[in-house]
Amino acid sequence: MSMTSNFAVVYDACVLYPAPLRDLLMRLALTDLYRAKWTNQIHDEWVRNLLARRPELSADRLAGTRELMNRSVRDSLVFGYEHLIESIELPDPDDRHVVAAAIHSGSEAIITFNMKDFPEAALKEFNVEAIHPDDFVVDLFDLNAGKVLAAVADHRASLKNPPKSPSEYLTTLSAQGLTQTVLILTQYSLAI
Repeated sequence: MSMTSNFAVVYDACVLYPAPLRDLLMRLALTDLYRAKWTNQIHDEWVRNLLARRPELSADRLAGTRELMNRSVRDSLVFGYEHLIESIELPDPDDRHVVAAAIHSGSEAIITFNMKDFPEAALKEFNVEAIHPDDFVVDLFDLNAGKVLAAVADHRASLKNPPKSPSEYLTTLSAQGLTQTVLILTQYSLAI
């Protein structure tokens, strides 16, 4: 995978659901190393699942998060992909909208934890691949370590309630499934 600022990816709802990972992915999207994409349907899915699991959260606050995401990342919201959904075959038909958004937006990858839901054989004909968020961050680091470290440092610095030391922050990332990323970042803990 060769990434440039023309490289576009669609964030699946599952990577936007956990706040620590969503925040990191948003900060990485602002590096201009790639173009991040999503749809209102993807937003609806992560917000609905989060409110179902954590009813104490405010729907209005999550709507504000969603709006901030749309405003912060240039051309992130994909429209007009719906006509492609029927032509896509996946193990779970409910995931087809994510692939349709990737095709329509010219995205080369879907960032997801649910690798089995997006089998390589089903995506290959569309020139799209599913990438685990840990592999994605490692690839970004290989591409431009400085920009990734700056995004990570910015993310950690934004955590004020409570603030986190570098090691506490890395523990949080590890809990998000970013084990390879944490192994790399551990060597740079002074920079984050």
